[in-house]
Formats: sequence, C-alpha cells, structure tokens
Amino acid sequence: MELISSNKVSGGWHKRYTHTSQSTQCEMTFAIFLPEIVNEGQQVPVLYWLSGLTCSDENFMQKAGAFKKANELGIAIVAPDTSPRGEGVADDENGAYDFGLGAGFYVNATQAPYSQHYQMYDYVTEELPQLIETHFPVSPQKAISGHSMGGHGALIIGLRNPDAYTSISAFSPIVNPSNCPWGQKALTGYLGDDKQRWQQYDATELLSHYVSPTKRPILIEQGSSDQFLDEQLKPWVFEQAAEKAGYPITLNMHEGYDHSYFFISSFIEHHLEFHAHYMR
Repeated sequence: MELISSNKVSGGWHKRYTHTSQSTQCEMTFAIFLPEIVNEGQQVPVLYWLSGLTCSDENFMQKAGAFKKANELGIAIVAPDTSPRGEGVADDENGAYDFGLGAGFYVNATQAPYSQHYQMYDYVTEELPQLIETHFPVSPQKAISGHSMGGHGALIIGLRNPDAYTSISAFSPIVNPSNCPWGQKALTGYLGDDKQRWQQYDATELLSHYVSPTKRPILIEQGSSDQFLDEQLKPWVFEQAAEKAGYPITLNMHEGYDHSYFFISSFIEHHLEFHAHYMR
C-alpha cells in the first residue's frame, strides 16, 4: 500500500492510497478521512461511500463538504474508486460513460472480458474493509452510503450483508437497475442476459425477497428536479417494495434539487448524523 497524498482538513486528515487488489487484479486507489480523535489512540467507526458514474475516489472527498461534521462526530470516511483501472482493464467498446471504466456498478462480473477485473462487489465488501481495519485505527462498526450508481451499490451491499453494516443510506440511488436503461446495460454487459443473475444486484428485488430478521435502517434522499428521476431512478418503486415487505425505510423528496453534488452537500451532514446514531 502506497500513500499518494495527505492533507490536513477540518482538524482531521484526508489521505489517498494505492494498493494491489487481489479482487480486481489491478492497482486500486482509495481515499480515507480520519478525524482528529484518532490522534488520541481511539478507534473510530467507518462510513463507506460509493460514488456514481464517471466518478473516482476524489469526487465525494472534494465536493461533499463532509469533513467538518465527520470530524465532529468522530467518523472515518472511506471512498473507493468506482471501477478497476489501468492497462489491460476492459472498457466500454464505444467509450461510453455508463459502462466500463468509472462504471463498475459494484457487481462481480461473470462475462468476458470484464470478469477478470470487474469484481467490485468483493472488493468493497471484503478486501477493502479488511485492508482498512488492518492499517488504520478503526472499529468494526461500519455503515454504507452512496450516490446514484453508488447509491445502488450501498443499498444492495447493505441489504445482502445486514450483519456487517449498522445502517444504509443513499442519495438519488438507482433502486431497480433491472428496469432502467443504465442498469440494463450494465447488468447485461457484466452478468449476461440471464435476469435471474441480475436480482442479487437489484435493491428492489432484494427487498421484495428479504427474509433476514435483521432490518437495518435505510435513509434515502431524492431531488424532485433530478434529470434522471423518471427514467433511471424511480425511488417510488423501492418504496412500494418496502411497504409490501414490511421493511421500514425513509425516503425524503426535496423540491428543486438536482442530481449533482450541490444536492449531496446540502444534506450530507444529516446522513452523517444518521449513521453516527447507529454506529455508537
């Protein structure tokens, strides 16, 4: 593991690292914010943040404005990249923004040529947390959140691993990828045409068949002026599935907000407080 950069911010430290990943078979980059309380020898809980299409580990850390509140609450934040990268890593054959590099969709790909490197589900759920817990002063308490494609990732990972995460949240998530253009393209490309395989990576499908007695709290924020709301996101579909499953969620609609980090930065402190409550 190699340190790329280190910057003091809001009393804590923002650091970027690169390391060789066994899951993705390439060099991966992640960023971590460590609150100043770690200087006192205290272990802190971790919020894992998953970013959206075209993003890297840098977008959230530079734009969300989360550090002051995270430092106040004593929470570390870890932001992985959104896909494998580097020489030999397959991209969309047409260079599209919504598949391939920067668009890993947090799945374990089964289709060539993507299956060699695009094992983002295993990377985020197993390899990265093990790395973080080995090298940084963090406690086993962790939560997960994300935006758009990353909101999809946070929901599916949280629902599939209820014993691993104390709480789940998302901004403008893709809640039903099996039934939207972004998701259909990604799931077909990474997993093939068998829609049964898609279900394990579809938050609405997972919620519809949820059987675990552990129901972690879910908080979702959605802007009413999001340009992708009706075609790609459709949060009401997830809300309806939750009602049928008897799974309590909170979906907050916000008048006038769009899909950007202006929206995320407006409500990120609320999400940090939400997760801090359950990670105590």
